[in-house]
Amino acid sequence: MKRITEYKKLFNVEDEISLKTLKTTYRNLVKEWHPDKFQEGDEKVVEAETISRKVIDGYHFLVSIAPETKAANLEDYNITISESGIADYKLKGLMLEISFLDGTTYEYFGVSKNVFTKFNNSDKQFRFAKRNIFNSFLYRKSKGLKDE
Repeated sequence: MKRITEYKKLFNVEDEISLKTLKTTYRNLVKEWHPDKFQEGDEKVVEAETISRKVIDGYHFLVSIAPETKAANLEDYNITISESGIADYKLKGLMLEISFLDGTTYEYFGVSKNVFTKFNNSDKQFRFAKRNIFNSFLYRKSKGLKDE
């Protein structure tokens, strides 16, 4: 959740993420912080490199959780969460990463240790995840068949 908040702040996103607005803001930030804009030896070169990397990463991340992106991929997501079993999973802070048997991996944000413990201890993890995780938390596809 910290990552989402940080990127939203960087892109001045308050509520809904609009791909059009995000793209415009991204272009403006890249123009402002592109390392080539600064002279060699300028103290801002290192800062510009750091910020430009953060802008690029933030843009791709926010696009992946945008409602328009999720709507476009909803059919594939529903097929994965209904027909493919869970191959592997791990909790990283408040982010639960679940890899499915079809080769896709999704990240679920805001999953508490308590929910993860119940999921991990469940004798029917897939059913627990369908009821309590898959459509309850903000998610994004982090890996797919084409990504590997």
